[in-house]
Amino acid sequence: MIVDVTDLLVYRNALKLTRPVYRLANLIPKSHYKLKMQIISSAESIAPLIAEGYGKKKSAKEFRRFLEMAMGSSDETITHLRQIKILSETCRNIKPETCDALIDRYKILSKQLQNLIKKWQTF
Repeated sequence: MIVDVTDLLVYRNALKLTRPVYRLANLIPKSHYKLKMQIISSAESIAPLIAEGYGKKKSAKEFRRFLEMAMGSSDETITHLRQIKILSETCRNIKPETCDALIDRYKILSKQLQNLIKKWQTF
């Protein structure tokens, strides 16, 4: 039984993924400050969106809406990771395999969100 938002695996996974994103973002050169802030912003927004939606879970429609926004932020983070991977061609301290690994983890997170959305569509 889910008693608290922390009981949701997708929420815990979203929180766990912020740390490697911070590490990667700190490797981005100052000349790409906007990209650094965008990836941090999109990654940071996922868990709070899930939490806010969970707080409104009495309305299945509202909960789904927040889960959909969280999924949008997860997918946005994937796009920023792809941009950083392109940047890795000229920035030696960024490894493309780090970007690929994070992309894979965010794809899993997006699928988890999609599955949760589908489950809440039956309510």
